[in-house]
Amino acid sequence: MTNVDGAGHPYSVRSTGWYGYLSCSGGEFTFMPPRKRARPNSTAMKMVGEQVAVCRVAKAMTQRALAEQIAVDVETLASIEQGRRVLMPDVAERMDRILGLPGLLSVAANRMPEVDMIPAWAEEYMEREAEALALSWYDTLIVPGLLQTEEYARAVFGCHVPYIGQEKIELQTALRMKRQEILRRPMPPTLSFVVWEPVLRDRLGGDAVWQEQLRHLRDCADSPGIALQILPTGMTTHAGLSGPFILLETPEFQRLAYSESQRGSVLVRDPNEVSILTQKYAMLRSQALNFTETNGLLDRLLGES
Repeated sequence: MTNVDGAGHPYSVRSTGWYGYLSCSGGEFTFMPPRKRARPNSTAMKMVGEQVAVCRVAKAMTQRALAEQIAVDVETLASIEQGRRVLMPDVAERMDRILGLPGLLSVAANRMPEVDMIPAWAEEYMEREAEALALSWYDTLIVPGLLQTEEYARAVFGCHVPYIGQEKIELQTALRMKRQEILRRPMPPTLSFVVWEPVLRDRLGGDAVWQEQLRHLRDCADSPGIALQILPTGMTTHAGLSGPFILLETPEFQRLAYSESQRGSVLVRDPNEVSILTQKYAMLRSQALNFTETNGLLDRLLGES
């Protein structure tokens, strides 16, 4: 989804619960700094939050009682009612059911005015990613963000057109490195990556940056929690021609998918659509080099560097 910032510049908004909003850059997530002024959707969020509170009180329910029935923390519900946290569509549906409402909150969650909102699905995706049990990532454009070195990430942001300036490049690079803390969780997610071979041959940032990134990928390939496979060129059949996507499994065992294009992105909830992408990913893994072959290719590329 494309929006326009205060200076009239277009961006694809991707909100996180941690850092503010995100924009699309090279088929990847770009963290942007939290604004000192009120969030763009603060008015709508406060209105929806007040609706939640009024409906809850009308049913003579405490925050704790409602939070328990909709399976969220009391703190989360309090933040929603205070307009500090987006009401997610799935939470709104549960609220409508518990409070006996005719879809009132679901409509509010799904129909916030686009000119005044950070998409709820984007904020949910980033929160879901941070706690995911498993991620399966297919990319054809750049090294997946979770596997990027700092210098490679800096080079990716430097390719942005129009040029975003050194200050934003440095900020976004630092925040991308921060995002990789998911890999250092006490119980990290199970991670699978399928990366198209041309990604490894582009020398973004120059030879030194390329060599460092290749070495890092080779180290990642040896990590017990990471399954890295390269999809080679010269294929006579290819399951991923429609572009990159990510599959995600939540702690509640819900399966979601995420995909994006040049100027937009979407979080996929529909089980049928997620199933289609899951089948694509399974086929891509079967078409990709196996782990030994992938390591061999990385070693050969390092030998050529």
